[in-house]
Amino acid sequence: MSIAGRTILYTGAAGGLGLPTTLAFLEAGARVVAVDNDPAKIAALEAAAPADARERLVVLRSNLSDLDGFRADLERVSAQVGGFDVVINNAAIYPSKPFEEYTIEEHQAVQKVNVDAGIVAVQVALPHMRERQWGRIINIASVTFYGGWALLSPYVASKGALVGLARAWAREFGPDGITVNAVSPGAFPTDAEKIHPDPEGYTRFVLDHQAVKRRGTPDDIARALAFLASDDAGFITGQTLNVDGGWVMH
Repeated sequence: MSIAGRTILYTGAAGGLGLPTTLAFLEAGARVVAVDNDPAKIAALEAAAPADARERLVVLRSNLSDLDGFRADLERVSAQVGGFDVVINNAAIYPSKPFEEYTIEEHQAVQKVNVDAGIVAVQVALPHMRERQWGRIINIASVTFYGGWALLSPYVASKGALVGLARAWAREFGPDGITVNAVSPGAFPTDAEKIHPDPEGYTRFVLDHQAVKRRGTPDDIARALAFLASDDAGFITGQTLNVDGGWVMH
């Protein structure tokens, strides 16, 4: 499942599951264009990158809610690195409150970062992939799309959109040698869980629902992403892989 030599465009690459999986890709020999907009998280990523891999880490600080600016940033970096072989649409925001308290503008803000920025990333990467007749696109979905989740309706809707786009893109880009899949992580102990008022109770809830009775680790996600980004997964497309310890089965 070698990804050595591939150029991976990875949004939200410095936070949550992004940082450890970015490090795993660097250790596997890939070049990673790590997109994030949090200075502290970017600094932590740069500090954690292995010394012998730092030349393969390209950090792009970009505001994904500014789609025109994000497109310009990607086009500039794409020209510098010779195009993107793999796109991982991972960046997301997840406000939490009752549905009736969300404004339309707040729904649209979540859509813009979680979905529209991914569309921009794929539009920029697609010409290079088509020219090479090889490409991998992976949308990061969520277990919340399958089970529904109170207070997170804009987030859940955005993750459903990414699953739908993975299927539509898979059908459209398949003739060009490009596969498109979604990965749906279950519950992982990241900053995203801080929205829960009772962390210990939430952990018990997670383990009660999973078939595998342990919490997920970044390695679980990194291995799944590396597989789908490799040549070995060339006949897998339009699918959603749940990496959730058997929480949701379908």
